[in-house]
Amino acid sequence: MVLIRAPSNLGLRPLAPRHEPGTWRAPQALTQAGLVDALSPMRIIDLERPSYQPGAEAGTNLRNGTAIRNFNLALADCVAALDDDPASFPLVIGGDCSILLGALAGCRRRGPLSLVHIDGHSDFRHPGNYDAGAVPGAVGGMALALATGRGEELLTDWPGVAAPLVPDEQVVQIGERESRDADFAWPDVNDTAITRIDVFTARDLGIADVIARTQATLRKKPDWPFWIHLDVDVLDQTLMPAVDCPGSPGIDEADLILLLGTLVADERCAGMTVTIFDPDLDPEAEYAHRLVSMLRTVFSG
Repeated sequence: MVLIRAPSNLGLRPLAPRHEPGTWRAPQALTQAGLVDALSPMRIIDLERPSYQPGAEAGTNLRNGTAIRNFNLALADCVAALDDDPASFPLVIGGDCSILLGALAGCRRRGPLSLVHIDGHSDFRHPGNYDAGAVPGAVGGMALALATGRGEELLTDWPGVAAPLVPDEQVVQIGERESRDADFAWPDVNDTAITRIDVFTARDLGIADVIARTQATLRKKPDWPFWIHLDVDVLDQTLMPAVDCPGSPGIDEADLILLLGTLVADERCAGMTVTIFDPDLDPEAEYAHRLVSMLRTVFSG
């Protein structure tokens, strides 16, 4: 394993005037909670923290759009450089969900890719389902839409890679908890070819069937590697409140560990991003230690 610490908060909007989201501190906080000792990576790569700007940016409707592109280009280079060594499994610790784009862009340089997107939200906001000119768009809520080619070229077109980063047919989205709400913000995600397993279906099916459905989608392209994206807000807010948008219900912790453990043990698994933990909401480091313990169990084999 190569641990890549990606301290970004660029994809999130401020919760109040002069507020700056604290997700950029997650790699440091998890390290202090024992992450390196828990995982024993063979190498650690630290990306430089980018500068967060809360306001609009000329030339784009995306908040911090240019900075997000630059940060993700650097991340893509890191991930792509590991492809020559099959023993180098990149674990990217963020940060907000916008880091998914750089991870995928780097991995895609060697060929097509599937994606398992585990998140309490589908992150499918794009200009087709909201007024892109009204307020600067927060990329953290757009990551899956951008990864599947929906949105500004600034974050859908990447050097050396044909868009989209992943096709709808090879995406599994697990854990969405808002899709059955009457005011669900982007219902068009349900009209795509993305394999959708919301949290209610996941809990009804049981984790064995969730894994089976996920593997069935991955088997459609058996020669393709796949990437895992974990947004820790997929856990119930009683277990993981230290995120920007907590909610209930969530995937059970034991089930999440089994799902992730099964996926990372697959030889086709190309890497993993972990996002949205906010240490500012965890002053006693209780949830940092919970997350480190989970990752230790997932990667212990």
